[in-house]
Amino acid sequence: MNSRRKFLTTSAAGLAGAATLSAPAVHAQSKIKWRMQTYAGASLAEHVIKPAIDSFNKIAGDEMEIELFYGDQLVPTSELFRAMQKGTIDAVQSDDDSMASPTEVTVFGGYFPFASRYSLDVPVLFNQYGLAEIWDEEYSKVGVKHLSAGAWDPCHFATKDPINSLADLKGKRVFTFPTAGRFLTQFGVVPVTLPWEDIEVAVQTGELDGIAWSGITEDYTVGWADVTNYFLTNNISGAWSGSFFANMDRYNELPDRLKELLKLTMDSSHYYRQWWYWGGEAELRVRGPKMKLTSIPDEEWATVESAALKFWDEIAAESETKAKVVKIFKHYNETMQKAGKPYRYS
Repeated sequence: MNSRRKFLTTSAAGLAGAATLSAPAVHAQSKIKWRMQTYAGASLAEHVIKPAIDSFNKIAGDEMEIELFYGDQLVPTSELFRAMQKGTIDAVQSDDDSMASPTEVTVFGGYFPFASRYSLDVPVLFNQYGLAEIWDEEYSKVGVKHLSAGAWDPCHFATKDPINSLADLKGKRVFTFPTAGRFLTQFGVVPVTLPWEDIEVAVQTGELDGIAWSGITEDYTVGWADVTNYFLTNNISGAWSGSFFANMDRYNELPDRLKELLKLTMDSSHYYRQWWYWGGEAELRVRGPKMKLTSIPDEEWATVESAALKFWDEIAAESETKAKVVKIFKHYNETMQKAGKPYRYS
């Protein structure tokens, strides 16, 4: 019995050792790599996205890397959605309008006229008033993950000639967003679509009379303040609404830890823009040396605001989803108006 027990013990140990020696090597999982393209050119991206992506890559280490590309670098901005949907690129930072996404909410991306007064309105609308759920549902239908929405700067005119009345806008060829352009045509503005990197030269050559794409911070940052002479203090929206998106399959492949890190990174990006734009808009209006400020009188500009409300109703009539979003905008702005200062001053 002792011999038998010894034989079994020795044999078992030998078999275990043999199994250990013959087991295949376990290789570490390969690094996840994403390609993300932003709508912003290189000089603007240095602020609105690059710091956050650099931080993500530093923390993710050997697990994941996001390679950042700038506006029109891999594909034209108008093709960003299709490229992401197909998986040609993995993620995008843009507004819905510029990248021509085929959803019911596309018209509300970028600058939907007077939907917001301040940059904080955008995250509140998404996180407290239900827009995030609507966006998630609409993009899930087309195989794209809507990750997070945030605000940018307000939409002002930067022009070669002074704008002191609505009449001064007539015939002006202006680079702007699709929906903003659609709205502004009733005031005689001629919307022009060009690649983002061509705008500065187009103003210099006279192909454009102005730009309605940003606030004054962006005008200085990207060089448009060097080719335009005037900045109109009236705006058609208090904040641009833009988002992070990802190819649905690629997003679903991420482990939960990296999804959480991605969320924190986007929050960091949103926060950076909040203070960078807010401070920059005031500082450059007061001390910026390159552009002279002009204004359309409040009573005249009130006609533009009234036209915006009619525009909202036109959009709402187009579909049930659009009507739902417009209803939220109306409810939100009514709440802010009733809340009074500092939420609304007029």
